[in-house]
Amino acid sequence: MNKEAFLRAFMDEIWNEKQFDKVETYVHPEYKIHLDNTDPWEGKTLSHDEFKIRLNFSFNSFPDMHFEITSAIPDDNHVAITWILTGTNLGNIGELPPTKKVIKSKGITIYHFTDGLISGHTQVFDRATVMKQLGF
Repeated sequence: MNKEAFLRAFMDEIWNEKQFDKVETYVHPEYKIHLDNTDPWEGKTLSHDEFKIRLNFSFNSFPDMHFEITSAIPDDNHVAITWILTGTNLGNIGELPPTKKVIKSKGITIYHFTDGLISGHTQVFDRATVMKQLGF
């Protein structure tokens, strides 16, 4: 299995194209968020349905959210990617109202694999810059 190609397809089909019906194709039934500061699901293990709720949470705030993978480093049980996130804030972020402003931010995510599926992630993402771009 080519984990990098699998992860790139996951990012395109799930995050960029929002094909929720394909979550089970890519995501392990127990998806653990190991580190993702300020993520409401930090430290939790998500079922497929909970993973879809998390997707909706993100897409409600940024319906046109898009990830461009800028590099990928695969190993036996992980694939690390750097990425550029873009999107327009058209929905609330928690209690904060939509600004209709466009964001652009960089991050790195290490995706974990179990039994050939993506079973979690460790992520560093500069949300402070995003909030600044939104005017908060």
